[in-house]
Amino acid sequence: MSYRDEYREANEEVRERYELVMDRILELRTEHNVEEKYWPYFRRLADIFKMVDETLKKEETGALDRRDLSECEEMSWQFYYELQEGNYDRCYANPTVAVELLGEEFGQTLCFLYTELRAAIPYAFEGRKRDITILCELFVQIYNCFESGEGADKKEVEQIIYWFFHDYSEIFVEQSVREMLDPSLDFFTKIVMESDLTDLSYLYRYGEYISSSELQVAEYLNSLSEEQIRSMADTYTEGYRIGFEVTGKDLGKKKTVDVRYPIGFERMVRAAIKNFEKMGLKPVIYRDSINSMGNRGNGKKGCFVKSVNRQFDYDHKSDRAFYLDKAFVERRLEVLRTSYEKYKDLAAVYAGPAVIETFGETPFAPVNKPAAFSYTDKQQELNVYNASASAQVTNQYIKGEERSFTIIAYPIPAIGRNFKEVFARTVEINTLDYMLYRDMQQKIIDVLDLADHVHIKGKGKNHTDLTVKIHPLADASKQTAFENCVADVNIPVGEVFTSPVLEGTNGVLHVTKVFLNELCYENLSLTFSDGMVKDYSCSNFASAEENRKYIHENLLKHHDTLPMGEFAIGTNTTAYRMARDLDIADKLPILIAEKTGPHFAVGDTCYFHAEDTPVYNPDGKEIIARDNSVSLLRKEDQSKAYYNCHTDITISYDELDSILAVEADGTEHPIILDGRFVVPGTEELNKPLL
Repeated sequence: MSYRDEYREANEEVRERYELVMDRILELRTEHNVEEKYWPYFRRLADIFKMVDETLKKEETGALDRRDLSECEEMSWQFYYELQEGNYDRCYANPTVAVELLGEEFGQTLCFLYTELRAAIPYAFEGRKRDITILCELFVQIYNCFESGEGADKKEVEQIIYWFFHDYSEIFVEQSVREMLDPSLDFFTKIVMESDLTDLSYLYRYGEYISSSELQVAEYLNSLSEEQIRSMADTYTEGYRIGFEVTGKDLGKKKTVDVRYPIGFERMVRAAIKNFEKMGLKPVIYRDSINSMGNRGNGKKGCFVKSVNRQFDYDHKSDRAFYLDKAFVERRLEVLRTSYEKYKDLAAVYAGPAVIETFGETPFAPVNKPAAFSYTDKQQELNVYNASASAQVTNQYIKGEERSFTIIAYPIPAIGRNFKEVFARTVEINTLDYMLYRDMQQKIIDVLDLADHVHIKGKGKNHTDLTVKIHPLADASKQTAFENCVADVNIPVGEVFTSPVLEGTNGVLHVTKVFLNELCYENLSLTFSDGMVKDYSCSNFASAEENRKYIHENLLKHHDTLPMGEFAIGTNTTAYRMARDLDIADKLPILIAEKTGPHFAVGDTCYFHAEDTPVYNPDGKEIIARDNSVSLLRKEDQSKAYYNCHTDITISYDELDSILAVEADGTEHPIILDGRFVVPGTEELNKPLL
């Protein structure tokens, strides 16, 4: 049964409920039965639901597929104009505006509700009448509270919304699990594989905000030859295949691949899906999160668009604080287990994500708004517990030692007028000589394997002074501490990395400016003591307290500390040169930026949930540095072993003084001096640095 048939069956079951609640919403548009300051708010939401109803009817009759480009653009604008930067300061989704217009008592709550109810928009494009119905019923229930002549009761309103999320968590969680596993939910796959990609109106079939970025990317990809598109797709899918091969995992046991991509890249994705099908893999594609249950605003997943407004995303990244408590988390985990058990056969053949990322947006420095939701200390603990427990459940059904992934990145037009040049040079970087880098990186590893510890120092304004303890080798002829990372799961080529020994890893990591998950950090400084973050600071905000809160929420992910999960030396000096030549260093994604200098990840190791699976370098040596003293706790209590995050922080070559491999007796072997590679046989890496 296809998604259309399944949704139509579910839609028939709620047909009467939908008609009743939609009639009520259309009726209240002409009423004026609430207090004056609330009326424009409810009228605006009723207008949105009216447009949702009209869209759903077009979906049911097939009219959405027959729209011309101008009609598509008009519908998209009607749904999303209020979130755009020029209009957001008058929008009820803006926490500050909502409190100003609706008052302290209800402003924050109604802002949250407004944002959640907007999920009905993309649901209409998928024909999901059941999901729209329950949102409409919530809206009417809240409206009825305000319709009372005595005024709304704050506790009653909050309780209605609270129980909505608790009661419907079963539907939301099961749906999210199934969307990740079941290829029969093929709404997005059909857009990719069956649309006329030369007619850009296909982009609007997603129901997302389509900006000039998606249009220009799709138009640019249409200008490329079949050979160029095939080369891009081959690099992406071969990286995925090789990822299984080099880790000794059996891709033949798998039947689905989780394809994640930016909307506009359909021509490349179509070619990639054909490649995956030759490997025996069907695609599963789902939408980036559109509600707080899916953790909206905390990074892009699935198929996604350039954010309509990054401040909007930031304002609502902690919206779950409205209903997050112990009861909700336990209920969610129970449903997660039940859902995975229900779909365990699909989970067993899930191969893992194949990710296309984008870069190029102007660096974003968010504004912290007092009216936006934030987590209490207790809720932060619950978030950590929920993430850890969820990962354990997921890994029970999708085993880390059996799955893999790949990630590749491309620029979008926001990078500037030289977009086409950046794109072409990115393609070049993604296809650098695998063997050349493999051999040069092996020479670096041969020196690093002599080390008891590695000493890293910054220069100029960079105050890094860090000692990283290295795992000892029992048999250097058969073992290594560093992985020779070429172009497989982590494209482009260009790094050697290890999981440090935490005990003995000490000092300060400092970067003058870095962009992590689209957020800017000025003068980020992390102090490590026995491999754990002991102290941290940055200079983004006026007060030290605000700076610490910013790091705690966005980098430490609400943990009080994190281990150093990775130490690596990036070798892709070609990528560094591109960034310097085109002045885009501040816009590179972590995926590429981490290859442009030494980097240090805070969080879990790169072998997260797969530490017991042997991994070998191309020279046949086993990489034995897969664990640290934290990840080893999994043998006693998994909840203490993993942090479910991993963020790379890179020092660029121009801020780097030296990297020295130091033996136990103090003998030093330089890897980099004054920002240049000095290991014999790696001279080629310095050419782009000249």
